[in-house]
Amino acid sequence: MLRRTFLGLLTAAAVLGTVTTAKADDFIIVQSTTSTQNSGLLDAILPIFKEKTGIEVRVVAVGTGQAIKNARNGDGDVLLVHAKPAEEKFVAEGWGVARQDVMYNDFVVVGPGADPAGVGGMTDVVTALGKIAGSESIFASRGDDSGTHKAEQRLWAETGVDVSAASGGWYRETGSGMGATLNTGVGMGAYILTDRATWISFGNKGSHRVLVEGDSKLFNQYGIILVNPAKHARVKAEAGQAFIDWLTGPEGQAAIAKFKIGGQQLFFPNAKGAGAAG
Repeated sequence: MLRRTFLGLLTAAAVLGTVTTAKADDFIIVQSTTSTQNSGLLDAILPIFKEKTGIEVRVVAVGTGQAIKNARNGDGDVLLVHAKPAEEKFVAEGWGVARQDVMYNDFVVVGPGADPAGVGGMTDVVTALGKIAGSESIFASRGDDSGTHKAEQRLWAETGVDVSAASGGWYRETGSGMGATLNTGVGMGAYILTDRATWISFGNKGSHRVLVEGDSKLFNQYGIILVNPAKHARVKAEAGQAFIDWLTGPEGQAAIAKFKIGGQQLFFPNAKGAGAAG
């Protein structure tokens, strides 16, 4: 009797183990940015992919630098970020299989209605940042090695302004994501570099508005990469590639183009050969 009970328990455990494993294979982890999450894009499009394939996409939304670090550690199957040089380095070092363009939008500089630096309406972002620094108007930086922070640092380098020397003065680093930095920046009346999608979806704007836009240097490209299963055996390469193929294909590209807030399109699909209208 005892032996029969023990064998029954083993059988039940085996069945349960099989079920658990099957469920575990029905999801992938995507290391991505706060902008794709905060904007609402992923909440809008991921259910479409799941309905089509049965694969759930679980998103870790952090700054691009942290997302790349997490993917390098094998803590994810797919990387979806917006810092092309860092993405290309990730692939060149063997951590990713290949990189593909997915979509783009742009960065903008937002600031208080009073505009103490007088940059409203400017289209030359480097000159505008120089005026902000020259007037010592408060500027809130993410300071978190995100894609937005990397872009901001490149722009400051072009101005010749040493923002590290101004840290804690007129230059304030939040060490936070885009939404939190916008909240902090609005509260302190600061200028902020943000991706347009997060700004459009952001609710606590106060008197802040877009002051600097339209410079080609503010172009913001997103890329997607399968984490290399040769580096990390636990990577779900087949399911991960299925997601990449869908997102860069006609259906995924159309879903990106369709996502709007208040009639405004937040991201513009540009995967090569997708054939989706954007």
